[in-house]
Amino acid sequence: MKMERYSIILEKNPREIVLLRGKGCIYRKCSFCDYHLDRGEDAENYILNREVLSHVTGNYHQIEIINSGSVFELDPRTMELIRGICREKGIDTIHFESHWLYREHLKKLREEFAGFTLKMKLGLETFDADFRENVLKKGIPERDPAKIAEGFEEANFLFGISGQTLESMKRDLELGLRYFERICVNIMCENSTPVRPDPDVIRVFCENLLPLYRSDQRVDILLNNTDFGVGD
Repeated sequence: MKMERYSIILEKNPREIVLLRGKGCIYRKCSFCDYHLDRGEDAENYILNREVLSHVTGNYHQIEIINSGSVFELDPRTMELIRGICREKGIDTIHFESHWLYREHLKKLREEFAGFTLKMKLGLETFDADFRENVLKKGIPERDPAKIAEGFEEANFLFGISGQTLESMKRDLELGLRYFERICVNIMCENSTPVRPDPDVIRVFCENLLPLYRSDQRVDILLNNTDFGVGD
């Protein structure tokens, strides 16, 4: 199946979205994630990213840029190209993703993108610190929700894994909306890792929480990992 790398999100917070390619997630220890396999050398990445970014129109004045890792793993020429295209197309708001390990680099990134509004999205997965670190191996040892959220406007959450409960998912949603401007709920899908989706946990989410948050304009919900139109 072809990897799709450009799409448009219309349902909530309309924006363009691109899946670029970087050198790969620096962390690579999350038990559930194989996205870091989408990586390459800087020169090849730039050629690919240039082609993907050529589709950007600026029609919605917002763009979400993901790269199967953190924005800090994109090569310098791609970063300069992003700035140039956003200026040219009249895009004023850029959504980037980053691992918590890069939190000390956020200030510099905002300086480099002066003139744009940056919305930084954290791959948090859950506020349950024990589950996050012992099961998901996420690499975010901080337990204070307020401190975790510092510097980030948005966050990704991951539901649908054995050990999660209605109460834990409900708490994540409530805290997520308290500490972030927007959140994105990803339902676990089959991949090459040993972690598998739990149909019972997914059913609990779909029956009890999906109806409550489906229309919330601050909550994106991806039942499949390609629901944004990118990936494979």
